Amino acid sequence: MNIAFDALPLIGGNMTGIGWCEAGQTTAMARIHPENNYYYSFFSRKSSEDYIKIERMQQFMQDIKPKAGHFSGLAYRTVSNFIPVPYKLFFGKDIDITHFFNYIAPPGVHGKTVITVHDMVYKAFPETVRSRTKMMLNTGLKRSMKQADIIVTDSEFSKSEIIKYFPQYQDKIRVVLCGVDLQKFRPCQNPERIPEVKKSLGIEGEYFLYLGTIEPRKNLERLISAYHIFAQHVKDAPKLVLAGGKGWLYDSIFQKVTDLKLTDKVIFTKYVPSEDMNPLMCGAIAFVFPSIYEGFGMPPLEAMACGVPVLASDSASLPEVTGDCAVVCDAYSEESIADGLNRLYSDTELRSELSRRGIRRAENFTWENSAEQLYSVYKELVK
Repeated sequence: MNIAFDALPLIGGNMTGIGWCEAGQTTAMARIHPENNYYYSFFSRKSSEDYIKIERMQQFMQDIKPKAGHFSGLAYRTVSNFIPVPYKLFFGKDIDITHFFNYIAPPGVHGKTVITVHDMVYKAFPETVRSRTKMMLNTGLKRSMKQADIIVTDSEFSKSEIIKYFPQYQDKIRVVLCGVDLQKFRPCQNPERIPEVKKSLGIEGEYFLYLGTIEPRKNLERLISAYHIFAQHVKDAPKLVLAGGKGWLYDSIFQKVTDLKLTDKVIFTKYVPSEDMNPLMCGAIAFVFPSIYEGFGMPPLEAMACGVPVLASDSASLPEVTGDCAVVCDAYSEESIADGLNRLYSDTELRSELSRRGIRRAENFTWENSAEQLYSVYKELVK
């Protein structure tokens, strides 16, 4: 087969979970099924910016070739929302399957079309989604799902959510679980890197860690309030580190820290580069992820793979990911989150047990397993 992957999630600046999901699935597939031809498709205007894009893709391109369409990607995406300019005009007719990993498929794709719909947060919690994303999904997602031959999603929870809002596409949906890179996320092999990374991020002493986008649906305001409750009862409480790039509507999150007079206890870091994630996680007392809504929830799985005990909410897909390997809290209760922090801080035996169980569970979520699930979807399409 000739299989193309839309590379936009890999080249659009700082990588988010969608980009890492695509990278994990596509590189594993190309490695274990070398009998096919694989391409990363992206729009290019032969500018200096495009060289940066290709540079970003280099780490994933060992078994996958670049395939450029010579036009402005932004202009094409904008126009094709309203005028059905065929995608194949730019990328030809030699591809059997094209997979778009970020919800939307353009019109006129040659061969079979697969889209990944990670969640329905724009329907379930529209107030937590930025306006331009809502507009894109409101104008394009229904058309994309109708056009797609198969709709892939990350969890049984997300499948049920898609069916709730778009029952007419139930028969097209296939669940392909995400994975974790067990070479990158594992118990720390270089402990000397932990103090180096802590220093680079302005962290001193013990800390709880959240790693992800700073945005409303991650429930960070409640986490900060819960930490305030916890810290009032614990002398020399560990810091709370909120690490990651800014999403949107984050001002109130920063303000919450100021209002509760926690500026010396809550640390916001910059976007954490890939090579620093493992030592940052391994240095934490526990990983905290009381998110309201997740299509899968890769960060707690990555923490589990590192042997770091996890606090996670009982919401959305998180129970599918963490199983019995996390302290579970009510996402809507500051007291419940605070109790979880206290349990993890005070009970060393619990932390050790969760570490052991988490490592074992994470071994079931490899990118190779994920890629095989996705490959079976592709084979289904070309029977």
